[in-house]
This record gives sequence, structure tokens and C-alpha cells, in this order.
Amino acid sequence: MGTVHAKSLDPLPMHGRDLGVHPDDLVEPPEPEQESKQEILENKAVIVQHVNIQGLGRTKEDLLGYEISEVFHAKNLIDVMKKSHIARQKLLRLGIFKEVEVLIDTSEGTDALPNGLDVTFEVTEVKRLTGSYNTMVGNNEGSMVLGLKLPNMFGRAEKLTFQFSYGTKETSYGLSFFKPQPGNFERNLILNLYKVTGQFPWSSLKETDRGASAEFNFPLGMTNHTLKWEGVWRELGCLARSASFAVREESGHSLKSALSHTVSIDSRNSAIFPSRGALLRINSELAGYTGGDASFLKEDFELQLNKRLFWDSVLSASLWGGMLCPIGGQPSCIADRFYLGGPTSVRGFGMYSIGPQSEGDYLGGEAYWAGGLHLYTPLPFRPGRGGFGDLFRTHFFLNAGNLCNLNYGDGPRAHIQKLAECMRWSYGAGHRVAARKHRKAGAQLLCAHGSSEWRQDM
Repeated sequence: MGTVHAKSLDPLPMHGRDLGVHPDDLVEPPEPEQESKQEILENKAVIVQHVNIQGLGRTKEDLLGYEISEVFHAKNLIDVMKKSHIARQKLLRLGIFKEVEVLIDTSEGTDALPNGLDVTFEVTEVKRLTGSYNTMVGNNEGSMVLGLKLPNMFGRAEKLTFQFSYGTKETSYGLSFFKPQPGNFERNLILNLYKVTGQFPWSSLKETDRGASAEFNFPLGMTNHTLKWEGVWRELGCLARSASFAVREESGHSLKSALSHTVSIDSRNSAIFPSRGALLRINSELAGYTGGDASFLKEDFELQLNKRLFWDSVLSASLWGGMLCPIGGQPSCIADRFYLGGPTSVRGFGMYSIGPQSEGDYLGGEAYWAGGLHLYTPLPFRPGRGGFGDLFRTHFFLNAGNLCNLNYGDGPRAHIQKLAECMRWSYGAGHRVAARKHRKAGAQLLCAHGSSEWRQDM
């Protein structure tokens, strides 16, 4: 809950001025006398007269007014402490403070009421400029990553981020500006400039993207929405001399300008290792309407359901699907198609090794579906229960899916039949490892995943 300091109210049946109330002390009071004090504190009507914020430098006070306004609506001391804790979490969420402490005291001064309270937030702002430096090694490749960040750039939780990556195979950089709406952090605007180079050995393809994007995120009821425009100059080339003719045909420069909309409903208790809840995400992309060489309509979705079973086991079911429809009679580009196969979709198959191919190079497809059924259970005999052992899970899975190109002159029934033909499926078992990045915050990070897998084609 953080540190919340409270001082006494007058008149109360206690000795001295300091009460030293901490939320943990109010959960299981050891003595009957403290129980009576707790009941008085819960029922005692109070008024929050002043809320002060100390330690501000470049942060604008009007931004913080939205985050702490609920504290004034508290009716008793326990309610004040709860709403102060919520306000503290909101202030930390802005990403502009390293520390936030809360002090609750009786009001003083000529306008002080007998049951008046003053709440003070003592904050420590983050530095104007922060940086990071790290190296990464993997897949016969090494890279150096340099990051710079300017948090709270103009005093209202804006953030400017620059990242530069120099590697033995590729060099990338990106500049991002983040601007939230005061009082509604989930409603924000993000602007990006970037250059990204990627290598895709399963297609013998190398792609360099130089582009800009603007996206607007906002909640609406139970849903979250993202509206995005992206303009990118794409340069495609062959990764190896042995690249197929179909890949060589795709080489060259193209310009893509696309509008997209994403809507999601997420009730999961964790985005990385959920044990309950559901996720539904639908994405629509229209390219060519605002210019560029690419012209298509692309739709895809993701559905995930999680259910906790007996013995702390979790059953998870997932379903994905999508379709790409070229517009204007132009063929789709290899960079815009769907890819399927590998540990993130249909396990047991090579990375993106399902679907059309030419001379060993996988070309992607214009339609796909994939589904998975997963069972996560604690380790046998529960070693290290209540501590280190809780970070491990035994994993059983069953995956299926298919990817292909469609003849849009055929009817919907022909499309369904083609997607059902030559279905790929796999099953197996393994284990997952989850580590807490920050135990106080309760954030989870998937740090390793290994499995023994078998596959069977139909």
C-alpha cells in the first residue's frame, strides 16, 4: 500500500496526540481496546479540508488535481486512507515520480474544523534525463542498444523516448513522443518516427522500414480502442543468393499508407500469465485509401479464455484468425501477409513454416486460423510451495491451424473448405517459468519457456 502516515483526531479516547495508524494495524487488532478504537475511526465522520503536494519542481499542479480529487470525497479516516492510497497509485502511474509518500494530519489554522483533516503528498520527481545501455547476443548476432528518455518533458506527464540499436546484422532507431490527457491517463496520443531492419530467414527476405505513425488510444465503456495512421517506406531484398524467384519478384521499394482500428476487451488478471478472465481483440487495417502502393483490407482477431481449476491448475483456450483482401486487382505483398507456425502459434512446427512456399521459402498467406488448448499445473509434489516453486508451471498443449491463399471469386463455403483442408496440429508438454520483476508491484515476466513437442499432420 505504500507509506501512509496518520495523526490523531480530537476528541478521541486516546492518550497523546500521535495515533500512528497504519492500514495493516486495522486488519487484525490484537487487543479489545484497539477494536473499539478501530470502530470509532471507521464511524467517525471527517472532512478533508486541504490536500497539499510537496516536492514539485517542473510538474504542473493542474495535472495532479485530477489524480487526487477523490480524496476530498472521503467520509471517514479509513476512507481517507483508502482514497489516498488510490491517489498515490495514480500519481506513480504517471511515471513522473520516483517516490510518493502520504501524510494525514488534523487540520490547523483559523479555518480548521473539529473533524477536519489535511492530506499531504510528498513526492520525488524523476530526473529530467535518464538513459540506459545494454548489449544483446543471440542467433549468431550481437547488438548494442542505447536508450534515452525525457520524462515529464513539459510538466504534464509527456515523455520523449529515443532508442538506437547497432548490431552485426542490422541497425535500427526510433523516436517516440507520448502525451496523455490530464485526468484520463488511458486516453493518450503517441507519435513515432523509426527505421527498423529485419531479417526473415524462413522467407530468405530482408526488410528495411522507414516510417512515421500516429496513434490515439482511448477507453470506451468496457472496451479499449486504438486509432492509428502509419506511413512507411519499405525496402525488400533477398537475404541469401539461394532465395527463390517468388521472393526476388517482391524485392524493391514500396510505399504503404494505412489506417487501422483496434478494439479490445481484457478482463484477465495478468497479461503474461493469466489464471482467470478473457481477452477479445479485433484489428482492422485499410491500406491505400490515404495513398501509397499497397492497397488492401485486412481483418484479424484473437480470443482467449482462462479458467482456474482444482489444485491451482489453469485451463486456457485460444483462437486466432484473419483474412487479407487485396483491393484494385493488385496482388498482396509478402510483407503484408499472415504467417503461422512456431512457439507463438502452432507449436512443433518451424518458425512460420506453415502455408504456401516456393523452393523452401515460405511466402505467407492471405487467410489463416489457429487454435490452442493449454493446461498449466503446479510442479509435481509442489516443491518450494509458497516461494520459488510457485514461479514454475507444467504445461500441456494441443495446437491446430492452417494458412493458405484464397480465390476471392469463390464463395464463402469454398473459403471455409480450403482453410479446413490439410489442417496442421501438434501436441506436447513442457514447462513455463514466470519471475516477478518487482515483487511489491506484483508484475510478472515470462523469462523462459521450454517444451518437448510432437507434431502430426492431417
